[in-house]
Amino acid sequence: MASTPAPILPGTTVTVADATSIYNGYTGFVQRISGDCAAVLFEGGNWDKLVTIRLKDLQPA
Repeated sequence: MASTPAPILPGTTVTVADATSIYNGYTGFVQRISGDCAAVLFEGGNWDKLVTIRLKDLQPA
């Protein structure tokens, strides 16, 4: 019996899995979900960035 992946909800830590994205491999936090996209907050050192990414390109971390 195969396990189902955890759902992606606001507050979930996710990793970008899209080889064509400059954010591929980055890990961030889902802030909100609208339709088939999620607003993901990336934090790093002295910068924060909120980016909209398709849910199909995200994996729970």
